[in-house]
Amino acid sequence: MKAVVINHYGNSDVLEDTEITKPTPEPNQVLVEVFATSINPIDWKVREGYMKEVIPFEFPIILGWDVAGKIVAVGDKVKNYQVGDEVFARPANTNKGTYAEYTLVDEDLLAKKPTTITFEEAASIPLAGLTAWQSLLDVAKLQEGEKVLIQAGAGGVGSLAIQIAKHVGAYVATTASKENEDYVKALGADLFINYKTEDFENIVKDFDVVFDMMGGEILDRGITVLKPGGRIVTIAGQPNQALADQYQVKAYSYWLEPNGKQLQEMADLLDKEIIKPQVNHTFSFSASGIKEAHDLSATHHAKGKIVIKMK
Repeated sequence: MKAVVINHYGNSDVLEDTEITKPTPEPNQVLVEVFATSINPIDWKVREGYMKEVIPFEFPIILGWDVAGKIVAVGDKVKNYQVGDEVFARPANTNKGTYAEYTLVDEDLLAKKPTTITFEEAASIPLAGLTAWQSLLDVAKLQEGEKVLIQAGAGGVGSLAIQIAKHVGAYVATTASKENEDYVKALGADLFINYKTEDFENIVKDFDVVFDMMGGEILDRGITVLKPGGRIVTIAGQPNQALADQYQVKAYSYWLEPNGKQLQEMADLLDKEIIKPQVNHTFSFSASGIKEAHDLSATHHAKGKIVIKMK
């Protein structure tokens, strides 16, 4: 089968087209024919070697941790899925990712693809959607009527986080560039903050929750807009615990856990159009196409999700 791999760390030029053996599912796995995958910042961070201490993969590495496609083989202990099912998933962390024509997924990480969305749209959801879902609902425990600041609301995670927060019934403020003001408002944002010309800490005060995708000094500033007892969750580094203690808030660093049950809950919301996929960039399945996609993601200025179309 065709796959795109890296054989050593480096810039996007290290992505290579190759042929490898089609994998065989273990008893609790299915083999998915990949119709689409998507790009997330972790993809190029692993490629660059930034994550090698945390995720010590052996080469060659097939990157990619989103998949949408059809099941073509099932392990003998798989109970709830069969050949021909259309599914999507955030597979487990391995060096055999989804930049390939076929990929293995554990049964408990699968969800049925909503019939109302395309494979490309489905592939845009798992990693970014579960990150937003778990950060807001499981960690921050965002409640109806609370106020939440979502940083980088036009990005892949942020665009889904806004919709999830509005579904809960929260008041949503978000930062974005001026050109994305209409976009984030259409997603449900109640308050738009132009990060290029405005300091968010001068605009929002006494918020219940901050969801941070930026890290660094922006993460520190996010702590200061919370009321006592507020919660900040970051997916970009470690919060300053001393500063959190000073402001009497709870601060968390979080990385998602793949979860098929939660993804199925999201699938139901996608089917009802309560959450809408945000695919704004599509590239071809090839080393050159994925290189372009990585380079775009690394600018931090892509709107919504970046998808790789296989079929």
